Amino acid sequence: MAIHLTKESKVLVQGMTGGEGMKHTRRMLAAGTNVVGGVNPRKVGRSVDFDDRTVPVFGSVAEGMDATGADVTVVFVPPAFAKYAVVEAADAGIGLAVVITEGIPVHDSVAFLAHARHKGTRVIGPNCPGLITPGQSNAGIIPADITKPGCIGLVSKSGTLTYQLMYELRDTGFSTCVGIGGDPVVGTTHIDCLAAFQDDPDTDLIVLIGEIGGDAEERAAAYIRDHVTKPVVGYIAGFTAPEGRTMGHAGAIVSGSSGTARAKKEALEAAGVRVGDTPTETARQVLAALNADG
Repeated sequence: MAIHLTKESKVLVQGMTGGEGMKHTRRMLAAGTNVVGGVNPRKVGRSVDFDDRTVPVFGSVAEGMDATGADVTVVFVPPAFAKYAVVEAADAGIGLAVVITEGIPVHDSVAFLAHARHKGTRVIGPNCPGLITPGQSNAGIIPADITKPGCIGLVSKSGTLTYQLMYELRDTGFSTCVGIGGDPVVGTTHIDCLAAFQDDPDTDLIVLIGEIGGDAEERAAAYIRDHVTKPVVGYIAGFTAPEGRTMGHAGAIVSGSSGTARAKKEALEAAGVRVGDTPTETARQVLAALNADG
């Protein structure tokens, strides 16, 4: 089992013929992802050779879905066009849109996320590394060779910390790792992933990685307290961040105690979550929790 992405997933890549799209499509294919097509209306009817795989290019998401049965799209288009790419995918009825693009204006994100929800399309991102179910499928830019299949589910705002925890816990392995993105508005939240991992029979423990700013982690803590029975281990980035300053891609402004790493840690610990002070300590907490549970 896994959440949101399995070996059965059929993946389109919007922007596949661009530089980033080409590079990461090759990496996704090498990881075993069933990439069934690219989308570029200016190159419709062509195909692209990736080592031992030839991938057709379609003029639209709807055309690609009709031809291949695709149910996932990965978006590698420039920020100015990302809104239109996601709206097109949602209008075509795609089940999952993974938006890698960073630098999308917030008002564009708000618009396409509302449209996707109305159409029943789940969006992961924007400005995210995507998600991977090790040994099955990889949709995005997460390195596929740093871990293996296992029993840990991971949800993270930070791409870099996603990779670090995957590597630190590589001997145990993961069911699915989801990088939800750190923009002010995202399509899939910590809570969405917590609910999915709670229902996944092959996920025994959940790792939650957050960052300073906003109240997403506090809301996740309340959800864990009321709805999650599996052990959860957390890490919050930003303990040394100065107050009152916008920090990194999260666009997080810390004011007083609101949005601080300490406040988030306290909220999670009050809900029964073990919270590490460093990524390495967090990994040790995961192993201790698994050993105690098993």
